[in-house]
Amino acid sequence: MIITNKKTYFILTLLLLFCSTLSFSQSKKQQELETRRQELRKEIQQINNLLFKNKTKKKSQITLIEDVNYKINVRKNLISVTNQQANLLTREINTNQNKITELRAELETLKDNYAKMIVHSYKSKSEQSRIMFLLSSNNFKQAYKRLQYLNQYTKYQREQGQAIKTKTTELQEINKDLLRQKQDKQKLIEENRVAQRQLEQELSQHKTLMASINQNLSKYSQQIKQKEREARAIDREIEKIIREAIAKSNKAAGKTTKSTSTFSLTPEDKALASSFVSNKGKLPWPVEKGVVKLRYGRQPSPIVPTVMIQSNGVRIATEEHAKVRAVYKGRVMRVQAIKHGNLTVMVQHGNYITSYTNLSKVFVKTGDNLSTKQDIGEVFTNPSDGKTILRFSVFKETKTQDPAHWIYRM
Repeated sequence: MIITNKKTYFILTLLLLFCSTLSFSQSKKQQELETRRQELRKEIQQINNLLFKNKTKKKSQITLIEDVNYKINVRKNLISVTNQQANLLTREINTNQNKITELRAELETLKDNYAKMIVHSYKSKSEQSRIMFLLSSNNFKQAYKRLQYLNQYTKYQREQGQAIKTKTTELQEINKDLLRQKQDKQKLIEENRVAQRQLEQELSQHKTLMASINQNLSKYSQQIKQKEREARAIDREIEKIIREAIAKSNKAAGKTTKSTSTFSLTPEDKALASSFVSNKGKLPWPVEKGVVKLRYGRQPSPIVPTVMIQSNGVRIATEEHAKVRAVYKGRVMRVQAIKHGNLTVMVQHGNYITSYTNLSKVFVKTGDNLSTKQDIGEVFTNPSDGKTILRFSVFKETKTQDPAHWIYRM
């Protein structure tokens, strides 16, 4: 009987550990999903504030459909994450319901065993007292063992009583969790219904806009290609500035070769570059409020999928009169007026450069040492359509980097 109880206890312990690990894993995943859901909700709010709030400005068809398309993608991500949360809650609810069933069975067993033990104890007490039980021993050793048995039996009674209390408390807590989980799931389902209705409206708007664009597709295709040519011209000018800075650094270091691919760094420059790299993924956004309208890399146009767009950085939509700030300490390498790109500020961090393009005002000059988050200028707002777009890029020498890998939660 003792062996059976030990085996049962061992199995129950293993099951408890497994359930606890599973519960912790699910809880962690639920927290991650909730964090992501709140980020997406905030992003949609920013999209509404930054892209759709000013209805007095007449947007071009291309800009309007780009904004609607972007909002649709974020909304779809929100619905997907919310669905994942609801599904995970369903699994957690099922797990807790199974736990409740197991705990109730364990509690009934404990109560039944405890009741039998009390009855047995009462009968034993009526048949012979503890003292008589001890005095009837054949020798001192047997009496000592009987005394140990009585003490252990009393201790076991107390432990069983405590186990019943513990299981009862655990059952009550799980019931509370179950009720909260059901409420949370219902809330998520209601939020998703609202999001789905909003998505349907946005998809309908997108369909109407695309129908209008398809009537004169060649015209819009040419407009997109022209914008892409202007963007490439800006990229070439920035790359030229970087190569000139590299050549200048090599000349200052006394190098005879006219290398334009690698900076000659001082010990201070190397330390700054190392510090910049150590903060990869933790750098602040270049604007306080913003949404990424175009991400890094080669991608099809959302308007004409056959036209490919090459983005060497990101394009961030922000609010009117938004201040641009340095994402990390460094030295202003160049302030430059660029055709189709307005003013550009380039900040050097050792052999890394951050570039801030499409500024209307600049508060710094070449050679200035900047601190992290120091204001360096103001983003230009297009008076015709009200768009306030910052082009932000990260370079290692002349090689472009994905800003999303450097900026915190971009």
